[in-house]
Amino acid sequence: MADSDVILELHNISKAFPGVQALDHIDLDIRRGETHVLLGENGAGKSTLIKILTGVYQPDGGTLVFRGAPVSFRNPGDAQNAGIRVIYQERHLVRNLSVAENIYLGNEPHLPSGFPIIDRERIVEGTQALFDRLNLSIDPLARIEELNASEQQMVEVACALHLSAEMIIMDEPTAALPYPEAHNLFGILRMLRAQGVTVLYISHRLEEVLQIGDRATILRNGRKITTVPLAETSLDDLILWIAGRHLPGNPPKVPLPPGPEILRVEGLQRSGVLEGVSFTLSAGEILGITGLLGAGGTALARALFGVEPAESGSLFLEGSPVSIRTPEDAIAHGIGLLPEDRLEQGLVLEMQAQQNMTLVALENAWPGPFIDHSRETEIANYYAGRLGISNENLSQPALSLSGGTQQKVVLSKWLAAHARVLIFDEPTRGIDVGARVEIYHLMRELARQGTGIILVSEDLTEILGMCDRILVMRRGSIAADLPRADASKLEILRLSSGGERA
Repeated sequence: MADSDVILELHNISKAFPGVQALDHIDLDIRRGETHVLLGENGAGKSTLIKILTGVYQPDGGTLVFRGAPVSFRNPGDAQNAGIRVIYQERHLVRNLSVAENIYLGNEPHLPSGFPIIDRERIVEGTQALFDRLNLSIDPLARIEELNASEQQMVEVACALHLSAEMIIMDEPTAALPYPEAHNLFGILRMLRAQGVTVLYISHRLEEVLQIGDRATILRNGRKITTVPLAETSLDDLILWIAGRHLPGNPPKVPLPPGPEILRVEGLQRSGVLEGVSFTLSAGEILGITGLLGAGGTALARALFGVEPAESGSLFLEGSPVSIRTPEDAIAHGIGLLPEDRLEQGLVLEMQAQQNMTLVALENAWPGPFIDHSRETEIANYYAGRLGISNENLSQPALSLSGGTQQKVVLSKWLAAHARVLIFDEPTRGIDVGARVEIYHLMRELARQGTGIILVSEDLTEILGMCDRILVMRRGSIAADLPRADASKLEILRLSSGGERA
């Protein structure tokens, strides 16, 4: 491989934080025009490496070589000026501005009048030319808030290319995209590769990695394990390298006789998001809810938990009518929610993991106005052992934990509260393969113990592998109620897109 084929080299890159060696003498080369995948469990060092490449962190040791010359990025501006651009999982677009205004934000052309008047015709024409290059049919004058998640992702890619990025780093780009829209992004990636743009791609979705990647580098505990050509690599190989161990499989769901009805929903209505939703949930059942982005799964979860209560309709728990207008009502009736956004809605990030784990169970754990800290520790230790949370993590703030551990902390909160119905909204989004398998096994164990589980997910592999029954949503209503035996990816996609049941 000639030096001209390599756009980025890392030699002995190391980075430590108090008590943690985040990166330990990493060597890596990335070729021009390739899609290079970075893999590893949460805490493996991927985020630290990205932050070094983009100037957020400076390495403690080692050399970074970009386009054949040693570089030192003191801040993100240095990295962007060099031609490296990062697209994070969370969007960084200004929602109330137009697409064209976002693409030219910070480097707007001005009319030749001597006054600082933006040449709007020029930015629209420039945006359209960029979209023509990417074969995108997005209106440059549309506001960002009018676009779906996939279109917003494409705008972020266009922003990077507008700034002459030679290397684009994509951090979990499909985490919030449903199956069809993720494939649109894959088409853009192939087009970028054909145009010589280098992509460093970070994802926990190993099936998609094998579809779109050229090579993969695997990190574990801050160290590089290997770099491999993906065309010669199997899914099992990747899992073994990432986890460092053979993971227990996720065997096919074994149907169990349904238990008694635990939850019944009749005619749930909320203007613009839910349209007469009705269904039942049995004790011990895992009920899947899926559909295209914005179909209503998350809105339904939030209505059942009282975050955004329904305007009309009825709820029954174990045959008795209940009114849920607030999360406090839901908790009192034994309903728990693992929200789609665990950072914003599921955790108090500054509090210790232990305090988050007992937060909902305070009234049940001890009498009186004062917290019994020894009892709190006892409860946290019990659920840490049950969910595989290390004791060292219990005293850490939730913000500092890996994504998989954060999700286990949220789950332990509801276990400690003895929830009878648990709603999992995108429970494995952004977490590694090892933590994902653990969460699946925990869900099945809870179901065997009689907990009613609702799994809201756009990951059809997850839905088909975990659920006894599947509700397909479309535009806020139930398009179909499918027994697992009658469900397939093709059938779900047809129904969620407006087709009729086969």
